[in-house]
Amino acid sequence: MRIAYVYDAVYPWIKGGAERRVYELSQRLARRGHDVHCYGARWWDGEREIKLGDVWHHGVCPPHPLYNKNKRSVKQALLFALGVLRNLEGGFDVIDCQEFPYLSCFSTRLRSGGASFFITWHEIWGDYWIEYLGVSGYLGMAVEKATATLTGNNIAVSEMTRRELLKLGAGSIVVPNGIDYSHIQSIRPADSEHDLVFAGRLISHKNLHMLLEAIALLSDVSLLIIGEGPEASRLHSLARSLGVDNRVRFSGFLKYEDTIALIKSSRAFVLPSTREGFGMAALEAMACGVPVVAVRHRMNAACDLLTPETGVISELSPASMADAIQAALDLSRKAGQKCREIASRYDWDVICGEIERVYAERV
Repeated sequence: MRIAYVYDAVYPWIKGGAERRVYELSQRLARRGHDVHCYGARWWDGEREIKLGDVWHHGVCPPHPLYNKNKRSVKQALLFALGVLRNLEGGFDVIDCQEFPYLSCFSTRLRSGGASFFITWHEIWGDYWIEYLGVSGYLGMAVEKATATLTGNNIAVSEMTRRELLKLGAGSIVVPNGIDYSHIQSIRPADSEHDLVFAGRLISHKNLHMLLEAIALLSDVSLLIIGEGPEASRLHSLARSLGVDNRVRFSGFLKYEDTIALIKSSRAFVLPSTREGFGMAALEAMACGVPVVAVRHRMNAACDLLTPETGVISELSPASMADAIQAALDLSRKAGQKCREIASRYDWDVICGEIERVYAERV
């Protein structure tokens, strides 16, 4: 098959769940003999078209900051959508466009010709648009709903996203994100040990302030926070004011392999976020054999990955989180095998086989 992926952010120049999905699937499909192309902004130097691994990358517009004052840039979305309209070639059997930032889905639809047109949905914002943009959020909700009508070939990366798409009147098939399971297994545990680890961006919806308050309710429990973000300074101050700074360590950003090594040497992984379109960090922790604490919320797909044998689901409060953490620590000695067993089902090679079958059935 001749396959095109459309997404403005391109791995490895931009690192995130959607970017990693496009990279992993495109490279594996190409190695299986398919002719695969990726259309994104030109984040690299040099020619407009380059070959990265086994996949051709086409820069349809110059790079532009993805965010403006911590909000996704409308100007950038427009520039990319126009670039797709001008530069997306014909002759593809399959075109898979990532849903965000929406406008490119419309220009891709116009240029798709006879290709089977897919939209991959990483999350549905719904009424979160109002919290994000105020009154202007109603426009975001309308555009999101209109995007869901562009094709009958919607792919959801999680059961949560599938359920939310149904609320927009759109059916979908679930093809989840994945992990490099064998690579994770090859990494040795770190020498330093912590009871708990969090890894991710230090931003408001991760609810790390509540995690620190939960730590204050627990005695002799240590926490390692891996990552950077706009909440860092406030979290440092909060740890001091709660008197837990001697039990909480902030490492800043670390290499992927170092992060995995530290998760492996911990007793539990904590993801207090209320917004996860899939929950990649939770799945990677399970691949390390470590149980996970997640927060119950309709926008948190990480909860769908957990079973009573592999993790604990908390309510959004310090007291509930403290109880869940203690339960996960108690679970840690017997959770390893089941955690790894479930995580192995999400290896990227397995997911690649799933997406290949979905494409072939609809060409």
